[in-house]
Amino acid sequence: MKIDDSIKKAAGLAVATTPKQAGQAEPVGAGKAASDSVRLSSQLQALSGQIASTEVFNAEKVAEIKAAITAGHFQVNTEKVADGLMDTVKDLIQPRKA
Repeated sequence: MKIDDSIKKAAGLAVATTPKQAGQAEPVGAGKAASDSVRLSSQLQALSGQIASTEVFNAEKVAEIKAAITAGHFQVNTEKVADGLMDTVKDLIQPRKA
């Protein structure tokens, strides 16, 4: 299935605007650059530092699995896969709490 990114193709199209009529109010903040600032707590800064220094996956385990696949010894636990799929489906079909 090919996915077409029509937004990028339409990037050259201009959006038509109506000229401002006399007496019309300009939106609040129009013409001004908005800037927000965010300050992280020291606890969040420490946590983000810990997360950045940890690995996303276990490279040693990945190497073991690759070797097992190459050697033809890797076995898939179908029950575990099926249970994981069922859990995912249950999560997806449950109504979200607001």
